[in-house]
Amino acid sequence: MSLKDFRRAGHAPTLASAFLYFDVSFMVWVILGPLGPFLGESLRLSASQKGFLTAVPLLGGSFFRILLGLMTERIGGKRTGLIGLSLTLVPLLIAWQWASGYGEFLGVGLLLGIAGASFAAALPLASGWYPPEYQGLAMGIAGAGNSGTLLATLFAPRLAQAFGWRSVFGIAMIPVCLVWIFFVVMAKDAPVRRPTYRWRDYAAVFAQPDTAWFCLIYSITFGGFSGLASYLSIFYHDQYGLTKVQAGDLTTLVVVFGSFLRPVGGLLSDRIGGVRMLQVLLGGVALCMAAVGTLPPVAAAVALLVLIMAMLGMGNGAVFQLVPQRFPTQVGMLTGIVGAAGGLGGFLLPSLLGTMKQATGSYGLGFAVFAAGAGCALVALLALRQNWRRTWPRESVVRAGLAPLEDAAVAAGD
Repeated sequence: MSLKDFRRAGHAPTLASAFLYFDVSFMVWVILGPLGPFLGESLRLSASQKGFLTAVPLLGGSFFRILLGLMTERIGGKRTGLIGLSLTLVPLLIAWQWASGYGEFLGVGLLLGIAGASFAAALPLASGWYPPEYQGLAMGIAGAGNSGTLLATLFAPRLAQAFGWRSVFGIAMIPVCLVWIFFVVMAKDAPVRRPTYRWRDYAAVFAQPDTAWFCLIYSITFGGFSGLASYLSIFYHDQYGLTKVQAGDLTTLVVVFGSFLRPVGGLLSDRIGGVRMLQVLLGGVALCMAAVGTLPPVAAAVALLVLIMAMLGMGNGAVFQLVPQRFPTQVGMLTGIVGAAGGLGGFLLPSLLGTMKQATGSYGLGFAVFAAGAGCALVALLALRQNWRRTWPRESVVRAGLAPLEDAAVAAGD
């Protein structure tokens, strides 16, 4: 596979539109995280309340992804994306002008899930233009829009100090509007529309065990990424006594690796197979997360979290390299389902960390539980290999990394 062939195979303006849509939406989706230390002080929140507040947008994303997935099937990714961007402005406006109490911000957080639901429209919009052999890279590039987290963690604390935390929500509306304009001009639905699915089609997909396994793995990879991206500012501030801006900067440093290595994960998965990639990545995440659970000095914690986020980011790309191999005609449907599971995993992690901190006085147990979850996902993946070799089509077996490595290289065009 060559990058020149990749560029010719699809529609670059739509791929860029999907990236920007996901990017600005992800910025909005996690904005309560870097603002968490400010909100915690202003609203006098406990550790568990801060964890739950930063987790609620991720739960909202799980709910709204199903809805946007259905809309993408029926009216196309472009229209769905424009509706999603428009509705994303609503919770920002409410938080900027009216919300004042903890309960009201929980409502804002739930509506911020509309931004997280961008996943269900952006990825099918991009993937519809690319053949199976380029799906990993195409979906990795579009999914690299999770780099929007960097915008939130880098700028939100500084803007909050300069103009007040409430003004940050109003300022965030500006890039959303700019991307809406870009999306109108540049995005284009693929000429071959994906089929419209009925409820019984969804029931049939849910009945497939592989759907549940993809959801489990993605709840670890994407759930870990989004959950940490949302909560690390609070963790650094509370655990190590860093200033709010310093905590945001260290979160930015960690997140950048996970964001921009997602396409690398997709590209490597196209070459050697997503299963082979995930075996290495899940094992690495489990070990490094267990090490963070010992609460080492801040420099060591940052280094470990950089490795964790890099592996989680590549794992996200690897999962969505596998989806088209197993469900080639149902990518849009599976994107919404699996993406919702990822959002649910992201919701559980900040809630877990906040609850464990309040109950035990330490974050260590929360990190240890997540490490165990990654280890369980790895064991499940290893156990599934033989069954997948036997039941998947031969071409998918090779591309997924279930066949010898030299076969995967041939399939990738080397």
